[in-house]
Amino acid sequence: MPIAQDDVLNALRQCYDPEIPVNIVDLGLIYDVRFDPVPEGQQDITIDMTLTAQGCPEHVNISAQVKSRVEQLPGVRNANVNVVWNPPWTPERLSPEARKQLGIE
Repeated sequence: MPIAQDDVLNALRQCYDPEIPVNIVDLGLIYDVRFDPVPEGQQDITIDMTLTAQGCPEHVNISAQVKSRVEQLPGVRNANVNVVWNPPWTPERLSPEARKQLGIE
């Protein structure tokens, strides 16, 4: 059964920016998830994501965490992570769950 966007997002809910106690999905850092079928019924997945600030010292670690987590999903051959800066991240991208967790209501 092919992997779906919800499967990827659920996996990415286990990834965190070490400076913020909210997962990267609820932070609103994931902008796009694209699927490319490849031979043997597997998929390559490309994730466009951003960070809360361009100077984030954890960008390499967070990108590696995303790649590793997605590649653990059954049927995924390869994950590519693109860090993008447009549109810039703003606190409006926080999910309701993240707002509660951070005490922003």
